[in-house]
Amino acid sequence: MTHPIPIRRDSRHLTTALHLAAGCLPVLPLRAGKGPFGNCTDCADNACGGRPNMKTPGPCVCQRPCHAWAAATTDPHILASLAWAAAWHDAGVVGYHPGGAGVTVVDLDDTDAVAWARTTLPSTRTVTTTRGEHWVYRGVMRSANHVRPGVDIKSSMSYARWLGPGTGTMAVLPSVVLALVEREETTRPGEAVDSSSAIRARWDRSVATGCRHTETYVRTGLARGVQHVQARSEKGAGTAAYGAARFLASRHTACPGPCGLDALGEDLIDAAVSVGVPEPYARRAVSNGLQAALGATA
Repeated sequence: MTHPIPIRRDSRHLTTALHLAAGCLPVLPLRAGKGPFGNCTDCADNACGGRPNMKTPGPCVCQRPCHAWAAATTDPHILASLAWAAAWHDAGVVGYHPGGAGVTVVDLDDTDAVAWARTTLPSTRTVTTTRGEHWVYRGVMRSANHVRPGVDIKSSMSYARWLGPGTGTMAVLPSVVLALVEREETTRPGEAVDSSSAIRARWDRSVATGCRHTETYVRTGLARGVQHVQARSEKGAGTAAYGAARFLASRHTACPGPCGLDALGEDLIDAAVSVGVPEPYARRAVSNGLQAALGATA
C-alpha cells in the first residue's frame, strides 16, 4: 500500500527538491551559508562509519541528512520525512549531487573566471550564480577545488547549489575540463607520471545506438561506479574498477548493441588512475570486468 508523502507547505525548498527528485536529480538541503547541515550526534566525527560511497565507506543508515553530498537522494519519502523536516525548515537553498546526476559543474566564481571559460571551454548549459556562473557538462569526473583562479570542479563526491535549469544545450564533458584535474592529480610525489585520459572519448548516444536504456539510467549507473572506485583511495581501487565494470556491463547483456561499453570503461579507468592505480593495471581490470559480464575474461 502506498502512503501519501506529507509535504510541509511552508517549505518551498522541499517542494523544489521533490520536483527535482522526480526528474532523477539527487538533492539535499543546504544551510543559508550554502554549506550542508552538520551531522547528528550519532554521526558526529563519522562515529557511525560514514555512508556507503564516501571516502571511508561504512554502515551508516541514519535517516537524517547527514554526511553532506552522500545524503543526496531522489527518494521522495526520505526527502519529505519527519527526519528531514527540520533541515528543510531551516534550509537556505536546495543542493544536489552532480556526480549522482551524471554531470559535472564547472563553478566559475568571478568575472575573470567567466571570461576565461568563454574563451577556453566549449559552450554548454550555463546557470547564473551570485558572483559568476555554473557551466554544466554531461559526464562525471573527480571533483577538485581551485584548479585555476576562481574555478572549482564539482562532480563526484561533491555538491552544488540548485539555482535553476539554466540556459543552453548541455555538452559532453570536454577534455579541457578533465585536464584541469588530471594533470595535477593523477601523479603522486615520487611516482611516474600516469598518462592522462583527457583526450579519450566519453560515452554518449553516438556510441550507444543499440542501447535499450535511457541516458539517465546509464549515466546514473556510471556515476555510482566511479564513486565506488574513487572511494577506495587507500587500497582496492583496481578490484573496485573490475567489479564496477562487470556490474555495468551486466546491465546491457539484453541490449541489441552497441552500447558504448568501452567508453563507459574509460571513465572507470580514469577513476582508478585518479586514486593512484597504474593505468595499465586499471585498464586490464576494467577490460576483464567488461568481458566477465559477457562470459569471457580476457
